Amino acid sequence: MPDIVDRKTRSRMMSGIRSKNTRPELMLRTALHRLGFRYRLHGKLPGKPDLVFSRLHAVVFIHGCFWHCHDCHLFKWPSSRAEFWKTKIEGNRQRDSLSYSRLHKDGWRILTVWECATRGKTRWNLDKLVAAAAEWLKSGTTDVEIKGRDDGAG
Repeated sequence: MPDIVDRKTRSRMMSGIRSKNTRPELMLRTALHRLGFRYRLHGKLPGKPDLVFSRLHAVVFIHGCFWHCHDCHLFKWPSSRAEFWKTKIEGNRQRDSLSYSRLHKDGWRILTVWECATRGKTRWNLDKLVAAAAEWLKSGTTDVEIKGRDDGAG
């Protein structure tokens, strides 16, 4: 199926997609800061985590469901240029895996917050999402993923 917009328009649209300071990232980091958590942004660690909590030896990644091939309602394989997108997204997943392995080797704890937890029909209530992230930061638990709810509750 051909693209519904011309190449120039598609290029402009894609260039507008940010990798830093996304809306989900800003919501979470602002709320955590209000709770007293201090962090660095986009640390120079493997995978360039969105938030780095050095004292807690913890990092937070806020992943877009499309770009990291999350199995949720927000991800759908594109029908145009399918081979390009498969290569691109699989490359992202491989880099994620390698980055996580390197971080574990260096003793870092990892929280992954998926986009579907922040928007769409499976989003969490912001206060509950922040509470879950704060609880993880305090707990010392190694790895946790926060993904969209499937229970229908807010």
